[in-house]
This record gives sequence, C-alpha cells and structure tokens, in this order.
Amino acid sequence: MTAETAARPDGPILGITFLYYRDLDRAVRFYETVLGFTLAIDQGWSKIYRITGASHVGLVDETRGMHRASDPKPVQLCIRVPDVDAWHRFVTAHGVANLTEPRDSVALKIRAFVFDDPEGYQIEVQSALD
Repeated sequence: MTAETAARPDGPILGITFLYYRDLDRAVRFYETVLGFTLAIDQGWSKIYRITGASHVGLVDETRGMHRASDPKPVQLCIRVPDVDAWHRFVTAHGVANLTEPRDSVALKIRAFVFDDPEGYQIEVQSALD
C-alpha cells in the first residue's frame, strides 16, 4: 500500500490539546469550577475535559507526562461562546488572574477577552461580532 492508495481510517476522532501542570489538582479545580468543563476521561495523572463536541483539553501531571511544565506558556486555549459578556461576568466572579476587559476586533470579527489559568496558560473567550 502506498500513500496514494491508503484510505484514511473511518470512525470518530476526538481532538485533545494537552497542557502540562506542576499542580494538577489545582488545575483540575480551576477547569471544573471556573470553566465548568466536564471530566470525560480520567487517566489518573491525566484528566481529559470535554469543551464541546469532540473538542477536549487534557490536563497532565508534568512528572508523569511526555513533557514538563515550562515558562513562558506559548499556548492559548480559545473558547468560542454565544455571549462573551456573560462569560466575562461569570469569570470575573471567580477572580481569575490577568483578566482583560472584552474588546471588539473588527478585523477578526470577534469580541473577546483573555485571562490566565492557575499556571499561566492564557485562555481567550470570544464571540462572533454580528
């Protein structure tokens, strides 16, 4: 079989972005309490949370995973929501770090704000501009 004749396997695909933490328990509390994500797969030292559909984020204990937590964090987790201002009010109540005010980007056709999770990964919450 060659690349030209190989068929991509059928079946559902789950998308998971893995982030590495020094304090996994703290990250778990944040993603469950602040973001309200539901645990989809519990692998012990790796916790996989459903964001939406087949989109997931995995939180990994750096002492057991393939990578180590590092600074700076060159990764941003973006969550697209119907009402960015409602999410801003919700996140504000949790006192998250480095929270910005919602801003419109006409060029990107979004309204968005950002904040940091407990170990410095930036999370962007955005809505489409009408």
